[in-house]
Amino acid sequence: MKYYVYILYSPSADRYYVGQSHDPKARLKEHNHGDRPNQSTKYTFKHRPWELKVSFVAGNSRAEAMKIERYIKRQKSRQFIQALIEAHPDEEQFAQLLRV
Repeated sequence: MKYYVYILYSPSADRYYVGQSHDPKARLKEHNHGDRPNQSTKYTFKHRPWELKVSFVAGNSRAEAMKIERYIKRQKSRQFIQALIEAHPDEEQFAQLLRV
C-alpha cells in the first residue's frame, strides 16, 4: 500500500496543515466533515473548510510517510510549505526541498 503526505489549505483561516494518509482525498473529506471521534477538539475542525493543495507518494509504509510529515512540520515555515506546493510538478526541485 502506498502512503501519501498531503498539504491542506484553509482559505477562511489562511493556514496550512500537513498530514499523511493512504488515501488523501478520503482524509480531506474526513477533515471537512468532522466524522471522526473527538473531531471537534482537533485543529482541522476549527479551520474548515480545507482544500487539498498537494499530495505526493511518501513511500510504502506509514513510518516513511510520518518521517516526511515530521520533517515538513519541523521546518515551522509557511514559506517552505508554499515552496513545496509550487515545486510539486517539478520532481527534481521538489526532491531537493524534501531531502529527508
